[in-house]
Amino acid sequence: MKVVVIGAGLIGLLTALRLKQQGVDVVVLEKAEAASESSWAGAGILCPIHPWLYPDSFTDLVNASLDLYPELQAELTHETGHDIQRIQSGLLIPCFADDAVKHQSAAQVWSDKFDWEMQRLTPKQALDIEPNLSTFVEEALYWQDVYQVRNPELLKAVMLYLQKLGVEVIEHSEVAQLLEHETGSVCGVQTSQGQTYEADAVLLAAGSWSEKLAVQSGFDLHVKPVKGQIVLLKTKPGTLKHIVKHDDAYFVPRKDGRVLVGATMENVGFARGNTVEALSELLAATQRLIPSLKHAQVEQQWMGFRPGSPDGLPYLGKVSAKQGLWVATGHYRNGVALAPITAKVMADWICGTQPNINMDAFAPDRVVCESESVGYPQL
Repeated sequence: MKVVVIGAGLIGLLTALRLKQQGVDVVVLEKAEAASESSWAGAGILCPIHPWLYPDSFTDLVNASLDLYPELQAELTHETGHDIQRIQSGLLIPCFADDAVKHQSAAQVWSDKFDWEMQRLTPKQALDIEPNLSTFVEEALYWQDVYQVRNPELLKAVMLYLQKLGVEVIEHSEVAQLLEHETGSVCGVQTSQGQTYEADAVLLAAGSWSEKLAVQSGFDLHVKPVKGQIVLLKTKPGTLKHIVKHDDAYFVPRKDGRVLVGATMENVGFARGNTVEALSELLAATQRLIPSLKHAQVEQQWMGFRPGSPDGLPYLGKVSAKQGLWVATGHYRNGVALAPITAKVMADWICGTQPNINMDAFAPDRVVCESESVGYPQL
């Protein structure tokens, strides 16, 4: 069996890995450089942002994916010797009197329903475990068992493993069109350079660029770029001990002392670059929420395009109108958290094994209803 994977982000690369392990002859085509864009740019928080805003099917998929991470970490370490820096940081949501949205009740209901152990901390308890929080905190929600992973290191490990297995990842090879039999079934792709790759199946995993190819191929796939800007601060190790998430910003402490501050939500198309306005908002939120970080050195800033969907859910599965075409895109803010289960489900499915989890909510041809809370940000 031959499969072409379009897109060398984490989703495409890890799915290619799982396909190869099942004996599939697989090639990955990437329009630019592999392991870049949103897969590289993200924060690596292994927990959705406000999961209580999503349908239960989403949490089921997330839980199944997070259950696979320990095994994935062990596998990548064994096969490549590379540390993906998956560490247990815990997650704190500080609550303040002037918060526009109060998450406490919904978070408690969700945590109880899905067995995510959550503690509601008093101001003293919150400051005891995270002394650098603002002293204006009125309460904090705390999940001790939340992990993070360092995206670039995860991508590096997956790329090393693919090289070890002999999987070809071809960069600067943009797919211009799908090849089809007279019956309409997909049988390969053609690149903008005119090269053709025949295949028994094609997986579209091109992130924010997936919609363009879908439209060219005659089917709808509502995926748009949602820009996120991030600032990296340099501090002493241990300055911040936990992932801190607030509606205004999140803070992810790496084990080397760096703190990642993110991320904006901008509906501006493919407008690249960092802006003074966005970075100023992130730094202002830093001084308000974690005042001691105002002395930290701004080391770097970057941005990425999340593959957003109107309802905040990914598109996973076969395209009913195009036999041989599969889709794994639109993961929005949850691509790293959902990568292990996406890769497993899609590889098994393409190879003929039905998923053991209900995937109806993520069908590429589902009726998509726009969500104000987890869909596209307002213009």
